[in-house]
Amino acid sequence: MKPSLFLLAATFLMTTSNPISAADSGSSPGQALAPPDVTKKPHVVKAPHGAERNDEYYWLRDDDRKNPEMLAYLNAENAYVDAFMAPLKPLEDKVYEEIIGRIKQDDSSVPYRLRGHWYYSRFETGQDYPIYARRKGEMEAAEEVLLDVNVMAKGKDYFSVGDWEVSQDNTLLAWAEDAVGRRQYTIRIKNLATGEVYADEIKGVKPDLVWADDNKTLFYIENDPETLLTKRVKKHVLGTPASADVLVYEEQDDSFYMDISRTRDDKFIVIGVSSTVSDELRYAPASDPQQFTVLAPRARDVEYDADHHGGRWVIRTNDGGAKNFKLVTAADGSKSRSEWKEWVAHRDDVFIDGLELFDGFTTIAERSDGLERLRVLKPDGTEEYVKADEPAYSMGLSVNAEPGTEWLRYTYTSMTTPATVYELNTRTGERKLMKREPVIGYDPAQYVTERLWATARDGTKVPVSLVYKKGFEKNGKAALLQYAYGSYGASMDPGFSLSVVSLLDRGMVFAIAHIRGGQEMGRHWYDDGKLFKKKNTFTDFVDVTDFLVQEGYAAKGRVAAQGGSAGGLLMGAVANMAPDRYRVILSQVPFVDVVTTMLDASIPLTTNEYDEWGNPEKKDYYDYMLSYSPYDNLKAQAYPATFVGTGLWDSQVQYYEPAKYVARLRDVNTSKLPLLFRTNMDAGHGGKSGRFRSYRERAEMYAFLLDQLGVATK
Repeated sequence: MKPSLFLLAATFLMTTSNPISAADSGSSPGQALAPPDVTKKPHVVKAPHGAERNDEYYWLRDDDRKNPEMLAYLNAENAYVDAFMAPLKPLEDKVYEEIIGRIKQDDSSVPYRLRGHWYYSRFETGQDYPIYARRKGEMEAAEEVLLDVNVMAKGKDYFSVGDWEVSQDNTLLAWAEDAVGRRQYTIRIKNLATGEVYADEIKGVKPDLVWADDNKTLFYIENDPETLLTKRVKKHVLGTPASADVLVYEEQDDSFYMDISRTRDDKFIVIGVSSTVSDELRYAPASDPQQFTVLAPRARDVEYDADHHGGRWVIRTNDGGAKNFKLVTAADGSKSRSEWKEWVAHRDDVFIDGLELFDGFTTIAERSDGLERLRVLKPDGTEEYVKADEPAYSMGLSVNAEPGTEWLRYTYTSMTTPATVYELNTRTGERKLMKREPVIGYDPAQYVTERLWATARDGTKVPVSLVYKKGFEKNGKAALLQYAYGSYGASMDPGFSLSVVSLLDRGMVFAIAHIRGGQEMGRHWYDDGKLFKKKNTFTDFVDVTDFLVQEGYAAKGRVAAQGGSAGGLLMGAVANMAPDRYRVILSQVPFVDVVTTMLDASIPLTTNEYDEWGNPEKKDYYDYMLSYSPYDNLKAQAYPATFVGTGLWDSQVQYYEPAKYVARLRDVNTSKLPLLFRTNMDAGHGGKSGRFRSYRERAEMYAFLLDQLGVATK
């Protein structure tokens, strides 16, 4: 290891003056500071088909997070970041104050009604966490605080309430909390009449809770303690020990995730299991949930989800070749797909994303031309679309807790419009603005959003959403931050960001590349960006960058890229493939050691991912994954300035993936540009908890970004 970082930091602070932008000067704030070093230890990673790879930093993996040598390395990297960023601390503080200065600190959500109560959450000035509350009958009634998360989180470095559910008789509250960040939750139960928190405690669960109608039986999902896979549905009876909880269902196939819910009409409790390419749903009466019935047996490449209302099942499925999904119905008691009847047909140009059932209408959430829309189906067979106001936007269903209404509540946002909740009267067409997120000091009229289409190298048209401040000149001189994800069929829809405004106000452009691997353009968009087509995700991102530079939205040497988790894989891949296109890479909790992770079924969530990435125990998948895995493809070349962030307790992308990646990147990088690695020692995949602390992390990355891009640091 290197000498004491306290000494190095002190030397650095004494000898470095306030820097000119690194992009202009060719220097960096921490240039005089030597980065941490870490020992190499030979280790061979073997595949079942005989392939071997040397992983000299494999030893950094410690599942207990206690290895002193490993912790010393992570702490040394953190100290290096602290020292390197010290001259930029005033800029970081300014950006942070700008971001939180836009927040209305005493804000609250739009209330929704459920079983005679109005539920909502609110924040108090200066507080990091929400307060969950309700009022009986009307909003003018006295407030009843369900959970004050600020009190619950006091004295804890990390805290999260993942789910909470009120019993059907409105008297009991069950919630799931996590004080570590590893997404292993603990269930607790409170009497809402007396405020008493019962002794009942259930550990190691997914935050997914359902009460039965008897108001004393709680259904929950137990995680495997090592892999963290959702394995077993159990039921807990109030007042009994968790050790006595009855097993309801156990999933034997480790490629499936699990969830539980109640149907729209509250008639059934539903257990759903889902893999990347298959689903199965079983249900039982909520009034007597003893026997669960399979709605339709699982079959590979047949996906479905279902809800129940109006005496029938309504099912969204790709059965019968409906790649973009269709809607079918089934009668009570249906047990096979042969009994399904088509209702809304499949279309090649429209992807059905979800639905909400009401007494007098049905709303379908769908996608076409890369944008979301809501289609309202009426009992007389007519239909209408909810209107949008901008060329690039995000629209979706909001909380519609009760089906007996003619009002549809939905959300709307764009890259210039803060999150908005509307209610639309589906009978009269009247639209009511329920709430627009207040953003202090922000004027949407001062910003412009566009939707563009970039041509990928194979001729595919890739949608791009971007935003900039009014008055921007498309002259090829600006700095640009390009973001994407591109995996799991997750669509990155254009929405408003409090923090991005600080970049726009400094003249930057922000772009979202809707690359293949997401689902913005329908199911084929996802299929064309996974398994043996995964590289389309990476080349799409690079091709969008080239397009934006060619069109004058950015200078060639002033482009930054950002992604997290599977988007961090994207960052690692494009840094290897096209390092000359990017001046800065921001990589958060990056999945960069693809082959080693996917070879190890003991790592949380690995087995669920075989149909996303492939199973490297099969040589063809192994070879393809190895050809793009960022860790395995690092080589001697000049890499962009890079900021990598992770969480020690991350259960989804383990901390040692980015740790190993950074260590090896330091060995091969021929660039003099900085490489920073920040480990949050008390958080997991989502970073720090609390609305303000998470923005502090963002401000640090943005200060690094602005300096490296040579953006005015006013």
